[in-house]
Amino acid sequence: MCGAPCGGDMSFDASNFLKSLTTKPGVYRMLDEAGEVLYVGKAKNLKSRVSSYFQKTAKDSKTMALVAKICDVTVTVTSSETEALLLEQSQIKAWRPPYNIIFKDDKSYPYIYISTDDQYPRLAFHRGAQKKKGRYFGPFPSAYSVRDSLNVLEKAFLVRQCEDSYFKNRSRPCLQYQIKRCSGPCCDLISESAYRDDVNSAMKFLAGKSAEVMEDYRARMDAASENLEFERAASYRDQIQHLRKIQEQQYVVGAGGDIDVIHAELTNSGLCVLVMFIRNGRMLGNKTFYPSNRLDENAGAVLAAFLAQFYLDDATTLDLPGEIIVNQVLPEKSLLEAALTERRGRKVSLRDRVRGTRARWLEIASNTAKQSLGSHLAKRDNLDARF
Repeated sequence: MCGAPCGGDMSFDASNFLKSLTTKPGVYRMLDEAGEVLYVGKAKNLKSRVSSYFQKTAKDSKTMALVAKICDVTVTVTSSETEALLLEQSQIKAWRPPYNIIFKDDKSYPYIYISTDDQYPRLAFHRGAQKKKGRYFGPFPSAYSVRDSLNVLEKAFLVRQCEDSYFKNRSRPCLQYQIKRCSGPCCDLISESAYRDDVNSAMKFLAGKSAEVMEDYRARMDAASENLEFERAASYRDQIQHLRKIQEQQYVVGAGGDIDVIHAELTNSGLCVLVMFIRNGRMLGNKTFYPSNRLDENAGAVLAAFLAQFYLDDATTLDLPGEIIVNQVLPEKSLLEAALTERRGRKVSLRDRVRGTRARWLEIASNTAKQSLGSHLAKRDNLDARF
């Protein structure tokens, strides 16, 4: 702890400290006079990086304000840049330093779960660790987006959503059967094989094979109509309409794959980072973050900080996609790719130049981020005016 009043040159002997500082990779922590962490950073070369803060060359006013408060610097030497990146993120999470960009996130994203091992599988909302056997589809940006999708899926596929305890104790079909949201497997109103076909159709649809499912349902509708089974044909027609509704809501495209699209919108007034989830060619929605940016980092640095915090936190339940599209050239792109690939166990590509469908996704993310930041700033200004 430093007892003298803070003032970078007066209370911290940077020159003497830097003489003995290693050139190895690691993490550095800048402390104030109370010993509180002001800022955590990583470096390929600790000596070079920490020295840059104390050089006489012109620095922006916000960085100068940080340096003026430094009373001590501590470091942890690591064996690699990747190890330094991971340690940096864990320490940012632990101390939440005021000069770091902090993205508030609960790290737990909801999924749609199908209990495939059950005799009659169920559709369900799921959040947290994926320990139960079955298929998980997501992540979705919010609980609302999952429940909205489940609402339409049960109309389209008539797959049960009830708890197992409720399902096993039915002697008569419940209201869900009466309003055509379940096929009544609890009371043997559908054969096991026919029910399994509906479950498989639901999984195909969630896996991005919507065209195949729609074609199958059209064939069933036509066959029922030819056999003069008009009520059954009408039921298939309604199911097709429900599937179209999901497609319209989620901007379904032919291209498959799991991709996150991330846009950083940075203005003089504020900052917004938007992440859009694409799974199996289906846009599941987006989530926005409005962090402070006390050091006036550029958009590329903001995105790099976001990627590290969003994907490398041990507490996250988020599935890492194989491709992440960003709207800025990233500093230390290869380092981030290596860390993300190590975390996923398979290759992760970061791309800032895209065409076709991917460019359209990035355009949607850009427009949404601009609108979201505008609304956020308007709300903030309104609150400031009131109070």
